[in-house]
Amino acid sequence: MEKAEGRNQTIISEFILLGFGDGPELQPLLFLLFLLIYVATMGGNLLIIGLVVADLHLHTPMYFLLGNLSFLEICYTSAILPRLLASLLTGDRAVSVKGCIVQSYLFGIISAAECLLLTAMSYDRYVAICHPLRYSALMTSRVCGQLVVWSWISSFLLCTIVNIFFFHLQFCDSKEIDHFFCDILPMIKVACVDTQTVQLVTFIISAIGTLVPFLLTLTSYICIITTILRIPSRTGRQKAFSTCSSHLTVVTIYYGTLIAVYVVPTANTPKVLHKILSVFYTVLNPMINPVIYCLRNKEVHQSLRKTILKVIAFRNRYRNQKIELKSITK
Repeated sequence: MEKAEGRNQTIISEFILLGFGDGPELQPLLFLLFLLIYVATMGGNLLIIGLVVADLHLHTPMYFLLGNLSFLEICYTSAILPRLLASLLTGDRAVSVKGCIVQSYLFGIISAAECLLLTAMSYDRYVAICHPLRYSALMTSRVCGQLVVWSWISSFLLCTIVNIFFFHLQFCDSKEIDHFFCDILPMIKVACVDTQTVQLVTFIISAIGTLVPFLLTLTSYICIITTILRIPSRTGRQKAFSTCSSHLTVVTIYYGTLIAVYVVPTANTPKVLHKILSVFYTVLNPMINPVIYCLRNKEVHQSLRKTILKVIAFRNRYRNQKIELKSITK
């Protein structure tokens, strides 16, 4: 309890998220920027979900998992951006302690679920490339459903364990959190009680929820790359790699930014850089992922093209019907 000594012992009921500074000329630009990102993220991921549901050619385990990843990305960005947009629009940066804990809790669940879902997707690619003859038997619709459900259940249980300890903290040091959303580490810093137990539990759960999926994903891709390199023909190697290149790109960007924020930084790392990296993995990644899958995945690209052509054809048919009706009425 030495941590509490010498601090302001007045228990606070709300935090002030400092965000990206208080320059009045900067707030409208940031609001417009994040609003465009939010709209693009929602549109892109809803498009992926729509294509996976509507196109029968995409009713496969790989695209079932991709559709669930897009749904998760919508949840991911919706847990952070609406509150940030409201703050930029109104200038009200205050958020209740309970509200901040809830946002941190939801963010933790979604982050852990994404790690596990990316691992499930890497397992799908591993089976498809390393055991193609057994793919239909191993990756059934039931197995895919179980992978998605257990990703959510496991992340919920892991984050609930952390929050059981976190809810007992009291905050009385400072109202200000130098971040744009309620991340657990900045919140722990302003607690006025001993946080060693919470930090230890958070570290262990983070290792289980992030490091274990990362190592499983890494192992899958080591096996995948080893198998691809054994394929004698260059065309065969390119075809095999093209089936997993989109997912590999997403995994690299996600874990790269995650490690840059939570592993690499030290006390000397500028807070501005920390915020920029946080923006990248919390806000930009969910927007970029649909673009990566649409551009690098041939089947998604073809499905999108067919959908656009159908929309154009329907529009032309509707316009022609209107012209015919006008000519009849005349």
